Amino acid sequence: MSSLAQTSLALPLPPHPSTPTTTTTLFNALTSSTTFTHLKQVHAQILRRSNLDYGSNSLLLQLVLSSFALSPSLEYAVSVFSQIPRLDTRLCNNLMRELSRGADPERTLLVYERMRREGLAVDSFSFPPLLKAVSRTSALVEGMEIHGLASKLGFYSDPFLQTGLVGMYAACGQIMEAKLVFDKMSHRDVVTWSIMINGYYQSGLFDDVLQLFDEMKASNVEADEILLSTVVSACARSRKLSYGKTIHEFITKNDIVVDPHLQSALVTMYASCGSMEFAQELFNKMSPKNLIASTAMVSAYSKFGRVEDARMIFNQMVEKDLIFWSAMISGYAESDHPQEALKLFSEMQVLEIKPDQVTMLSVISACAHLGSLDQAKWIHLYVDRNGFGGALPVSNALIDMYAKCGSLERARWVFEKMPRKDIISWTTMISAFAMHGDASNALSFFYQMTEQKIEPNAVTFVGVLYACSHAGLVEEGRKIFSSMINEHKITPKHEHYGCMVDLFGRANLLREALEITETMPLAPNVVIWGSLMAACRVHGETELGEFAAKQLLEIEPEHDGALVVLSNIYAKERRWEDVGEVRRLMKHKGISKEMGCSRIELNNEVHEFLMADRNHKQADRIYEKLDEVVSELKLVGYAPNTCSVLVDLEEEEKKEAILWHSEKLALCYGLMSDRKESCIRIVKNLRICEDCHAFMKLVSKVYGREIVIRDRTRFHHYKNGVCSCNDYW
Repeated sequence: MSSLAQTSLALPLPPHPSTPTTTTTLFNALTSSTTFTHLKQVHAQILRRSNLDYGSNSLLLQLVLSSFALSPSLEYAVSVFSQIPRLDTRLCNNLMRELSRGADPERTLLVYERMRREGLAVDSFSFPPLLKAVSRTSALVEGMEIHGLASKLGFYSDPFLQTGLVGMYAACGQIMEAKLVFDKMSHRDVVTWSIMINGYYQSGLFDDVLQLFDEMKASNVEADEILLSTVVSACARSRKLSYGKTIHEFITKNDIVVDPHLQSALVTMYASCGSMEFAQELFNKMSPKNLIASTAMVSAYSKFGRVEDARMIFNQMVEKDLIFWSAMISGYAESDHPQEALKLFSEMQVLEIKPDQVTMLSVISACAHLGSLDQAKWIHLYVDRNGFGGALPVSNALIDMYAKCGSLERARWVFEKMPRKDIISWTTMISAFAMHGDASNALSFFYQMTEQKIEPNAVTFVGVLYACSHAGLVEEGRKIFSSMINEHKITPKHEHYGCMVDLFGRANLLREALEITETMPLAPNVVIWGSLMAACRVHGETELGEFAAKQLLEIEPEHDGALVVLSNIYAKERRWEDVGEVRRLMKHKGISKEMGCSRIELNNEVHEFLMADRNHKQADRIYEKLDEVVSELKLVGYAPNTCSVLVDLEEEEKKEAILWHSEKLALCYGLMSDRKESCIRIVKNLRICEDCHAFMKLVSKVYGREIVIRDRTRFHHYKNGVCSCNDYW
């Protein structure tokens, strides 16, 4: 430790002899001072009239004590303290108590150091402020030394000291040491229990919080509102709804005053556990509604997809802090409302609310979901201008954003410019290549990473296996799957088995796909059966496809995709009665096929199209353009492929239905744009159909335009009549 800083306050005046009468007068002046200015004037008189003779030490001691109340900071008291030649334990204890509460608690330890250096006695009143300072500064080594001294001097049995030690060890992250002291205490009041319980909470040991609270109740110690708030918060963090309800009943039964802090904890607990009816009921009773509870409600509603309810609460709050804004933006980003997230972020800019890294990660995620490259470029510029670019998580998110916005080149540029890369950086880049069908680079980066001794994790292998699956690299996929288990000692999860089923299924190795499904050590889930079902649909294996669909429906009876596939299988075989049965079932249960939706960005505005959409303000022109494009393509051999229209319609009706798919409407709107040289980028929520895929290839050749489409599973880059997927998707 360094010694106390010396800040001289002496005035350049010659000292005058001091007398008992003068000392008494000055002492009375000190104790009666009401302003800091008056106090400094008396200090000047002390310096003039006393030359460290009779009474000067006691005057300086009193000056320190008086300055606690009148000085705007503790600097003055510390400076005077440094000039006192003969210290007093009582004064040191008082100074340490004030310093331990102040902005610089580490100075408490400097006072203690001087006391020890000058051989001044420490008493039972010295230890509480010392332990408080240690707790606030996490100075564990000094805390252990103080613990040892207290034991040596025989103060260890003092309950105040023991409580301070429990708090000190808990604050320094030594929760087991805190528990050892706690267990040895002969008397534990509510303060001690609260400190120990809060220590468990801060350490993330939420189950221990609840267990200790039960022990406290068994000891007949009554809990206060602060302790109950901690216990309720532990229920929220550990999702223990039943225990939380029990605590709430205990509070009500015992007429415990529910202060705003406890009320917020209860609202947060119910919201975190998904019990929104109880959460809303309590929230409605809050007046005024605070930001903690409001943020919890917004986050919970967003988590359960109820963003309208979340926004209603958001709009009700007049005062909003950054955490509240971030919660709402995150809610939109994670609830398939990326445009609303970006709109809210723009509102933040107007109000000059500076975002933090958490906010930016949600904004980047929203942009990635939206798939808007122009927005992505603007957000990247904002990130760099506002100092977020150096953060590793932000750079990793930018890679993902550019990849999902269709620019693999920019994603790679961000990756190459990063001064430091972690496993997430490499995995994100590998997954980006996989998503775009660039298996060659995905594998190259994977092997580069392992050569640099960066150990791949389970997510990395999902990306690599996905790349193999979408490129038909069966043997490479087998080899990597084997190395994951045997060399890297990673136990496969559902995602890895799903990739292998998909790999074999796409390659028409359906027997091997089924074998993995039946022999894997985990019970096949919706993803596994879904992959097998999709492969059977592509390769026309109706019997196995029907089996896979039924297995999937055993797990998730209302899975719309499986019901649609089952209906389509029956339709292909013209089993119209079975089709009708499936459709009636879907109607009875209120299940509908997810509607195709495509987005295209032009002139910084995102335009959305549904199948056969007529809502766009230029709808007439778009359909005219579609007729024109179809006529041009027919000249080079295009004929609508109606095989994917699996409903009982006339052939001409099927042709109309296939031509009105949302991605074709979005494409025609893009072709109407004046930006002839630009790439047309479209984002679709479903897998692109065979007809639209062939349509896009021909348009890229006939109109000389590059087209990039992101569908549910991957990217398709169309150029000069060829797709990057090589028709393997």
